[in-house]
Amino acid sequence: MKNTKLLISLVACMAIIVSVVGVKPSVSKAASSHDPVIYVHGTGGNSTNFFAIKSYLKTQGWADNDLYAIELIDKTGNSYTNAKQLATYVDQVLKKTGKSKVDIIGHSAGGINTLTYILNTGGTKVNDVVTLGSPNRFITSTAPVGKDPNHKILYTSIYSSNDYLVPTWLSNLKGAKNVQLSGIGHLGLVANSKVNELIKAGLNGGGQNTN
Repeated sequence: MKNTKLLISLVACMAIIVSVVGVKPSVSKAASSHDPVIYVHGTGGNSTNFFAIKSYLKTQGWADNDLYAIELIDKTGNSYTNAKQLATYVDQVLKKTGKSKVDIIGHSAGGINTLTYILNTGGTKVNDVVTLGSPNRFITSTAPVGKDPNHKILYTSIYSSNDYLVPTWLSNLKGAKNVQLSGIGHLGLVANSKVNELIKAGLNGGGQNTN
């Protein structure tokens, strides 16, 4: 009798374990509803600059396999060469995730590399763009619409009056959602709770494009 009860208990425990494990795929499936996000670092930066933003987004429903950061070979911020590398990287991420579009976060020169990529390719593989302290007007003063006839690329440009590397007027992008903050330095834009909230909103379609 004791052996029978023990067997029943073991079977019940296994059933509970299997049921718990069985819930996990649905959680992963829910997380993958996001577009994959690609972080593009600035001049002299690297992919690890995405750490704080990535950690925050993971607490907000993005999964590890939703979040990517390109390691640019050319660290000088050259938009021509970096945009070409970004184009290849976007295709790799889309192939890996099975999605049709990405969202992009560009810090500093990463923003103008992103804009160059969009202008060169038509931006048909991009949904949302968030730039952080990016000198956008070096490339264009107007948020590119993209060549997808069914979708305008939405932009959020975030910048700070205390960014002493990139003046605010260079970051302002006509047609985009422009957000000027204060009290945050150039590098601080990649590790700030207020900025993180704005990034989340931008990735969730909270940007705009009135062009």
